[in-house]
Amino acid sequence: MTRILIADDHEVVRRGVRSILEARPDWEGVAEAADGNAAVEAAAATKPDVAVLDFSLPLLSGLEATRRIRQLLPKTQVLIFTMHESEDVIRGALQAGARGYLLKSDADGQLASAVEALANQRPYFSWRVSEALLEAFLDRRDGISLPGPLTPREREIVQLIAEGKSNKQVGKHLNVSIKTVETHRAAAMRKLGASSTADLVRYAVRNHLIEP
Repeated sequence: MTRILIADDHEVVRRGVRSILEARPDWEGVAEAADGNAAVEAAAATKPDVAVLDFSLPLLSGLEATRRIRQLLPKTQVLIFTMHESEDVIRGALQAGARGYLLKSDADGQLASAVEALANQRPYFSWRVSEALLEAFLDRRDGISLPGPLTPREREIVQLIAEGKSNKQVGKHLNVSIKTVETHRAAAMRKLGASSTADLVRYAVRNHLIEP
């Protein structure tokens, strides 16, 4: 029996994914989650074989949820299931430990194939994702450099700030001091060349940490 976790902030998407996957008699949806923190907690509790995560999850992005799930459960394979096909997003997901990446626009024909591949310890990428990865490889080969990413903690804090939380609320959510939040926030702003909260929000939207 292949045990599957589904995380998406839209209930209709979770239901649809579960319906498609549970059409297979040997597959079972063992948990659902509506945000990144809940996804990590559900994974720890149920130990799924495959976790299907949206990239743009509230509170904790799919990227950070992937990183934490892979740290807790190295045998759990993560499929990022999203509408975003930018190279930066794909690269971040792979660096976090995802073994598959599927666009929601390709769901009908490829979702079951993607989960089956990951359940059998094989990576899976839709053809459009593979094309984006190839283009990125060719760009790097030709000497085109990409800006360095934020650290996981900086990205997490930027996401929470962009969601409208104050430094105090971010600190309480992450169980860290306000000074620690301010330090990471300042570092992120320096790296991004940001001068205001609005700049951080624009960065979060462009990089799909939050939905516009």
